[in-house]
Amino acid sequence: MKTFKNANVYVAGEGVKKCNLSFGEKIEKISRCADKTAEVIELPEGAIVLPGFVDQHIHGAGGSDGMDGTVEDIAIIAKTIAAEGTTSFLVTTMTQSPENITKALSAVKTYRETDKGDGARVVGVHLEGPFIAAAHKGAQPLEYVKAPDIETFDKYNAASGNSIRIVTLAPEVDGAAEFISHLTAQGIVASIGHTGAKYPDIEKAVSLGASNVTHTYNAQTALHHREIGTVGSAMLIDELNCEMICDTIHVSVPAMRLLVKNKPADKLTLITDAMRAKGIPDGVSELGGQTVYVKNGEARLADGTLAGSVLRMNRAVQNMVEKVGVPFTQAVDCATINPAKNLGIDNEVGSIAVGKRADFTVINANYDVLMTVRGGEVIYKA
Repeated sequence: MKTFKNANVYVAGEGVKKCNLSFGEKIEKISRCADKTAEVIELPEGAIVLPGFVDQHIHGAGGSDGMDGTVEDIAIIAKTIAAEGTTSFLVTTMTQSPENITKALSAVKTYRETDKGDGARVVGVHLEGPFIAAAHKGAQPLEYVKAPDIETFDKYNAASGNSIRIVTLAPEVDGAAEFISHLTAQGIVASIGHTGAKYPDIEKAVSLGASNVTHTYNAQTALHHREIGTVGSAMLIDELNCEMICDTIHVSVPAMRLLVKNKPADKLTLITDAMRAKGIPDGVSELGGQTVYVKNGEARLADGTLAGSVLRMNRAVQNMVEKVGVPFTQAVDCATINPAKNLGIDNEVGSIAVGKRADFTVINANYDVLMTVRGGEVIYKA
């Protein structure tokens, strides 16, 4: 048994409070009284213990990408993002050849079966493409864009060990309605993204079970006063959980404030959408076979198209508080309990409560990550 003694802890339903937090693999006790038999983990004055961050949309980090299709590359990503406080994540694929997608998914299956527990936990897969709209492909290669196909998806899911948790799709494309129903029946999140959908398309998709919007604002139809598009629909329909890249590059601060103002507090999820260049120096990188140029925190293709981010989750939370003006615990929720609920894993992770996994992020007043704990074991220490 370990304990954070007399620490500032963000306890579910209570806010940040001084207490003793005792844990093994799971959280055992939250109390005023110290457990004298437990190993005390010393924390600096002013440190705050938060739930471990959950990143449901991340492609890569540390020079590796989920599409590299190896267990070793997934391990590099998992260890790199532990340093930003992330304890659970979805390996996110992209539009590519069936062979490359299958290779990536097979690597996820093997990694999950052999996970050594020394990095962030791979909860499953976010399949971002190939079932998207060609006109809104963003930084995804056009030649591999494909109409929704249930048979193809089922093969992909089998290759992943049935671990696909989210599928990004364009609901206006032929075959999307049947596909959304198929995903919903299996408890898989159908996410609206890379799309030219208008309000009627999204209204229908939600009626069939679509429940998420992929990187809101980016690669989708904008709000217009005669057709509110994907962005307006995301704001209007409370059932939709909205992903947001809070780096002030993909989305401006006023746009972030507008989304926050229009969404229920539990329907906004911070993502990094990070690519392999996160955690390494600026320079030339790669995404899906395309050259990416990274400079001053921006990752772009040669034509200027944004190609993922190099955002760290702790900085996304900081931006939400300091630039968007969201209360601290609400900002933390956007990186913890909200994605956990969206993925249906909130009974295990996403908040600090007795019986949940001992997944913690310890930060200081500057939002620097001091320590990351997964399942009771320290996986990162500054």
